[in-house]
Amino acid sequence: MNPKYEECLKALNECLEACNSCFDSCLHEENLAMMADCIRLDRECADICAFAAQAITRNSPFTTQILELCSEVCDRCAEVCAKHDHDHCQRCAEACRKCAEACRKMVA
Repeated sequence: MNPKYEECLKALNECLEACNSCFDSCLHEENLAMMADCIRLDRECADICAFAAQAITRNSPFTTQILELCSEVCDRCAEVCAKHDHDHCQRCAEACRKCAEACRKMVA
């Protein structure tokens, strides 16, 4: 694997973990209806981060396109999570922002 991807892989894995943690924590919040978009985007973001990490490690010819999509999904997830005051949402939003930035850096 190309060492230039190390920082991106780290960000992808941290984002995946933050999204999974946020998803699980959101399920325990009182107003689930209010958390629906957050839960949905946590799942989407975790999945695209895992897929992007796999694309990198297998040297996929589509890595650039996958990282572009990943940055878009991470941006959207960060936007939605940031609307909630819960610590898990705020941590997730930050991890998503960092991941989106790392993905964009790789495709630049």
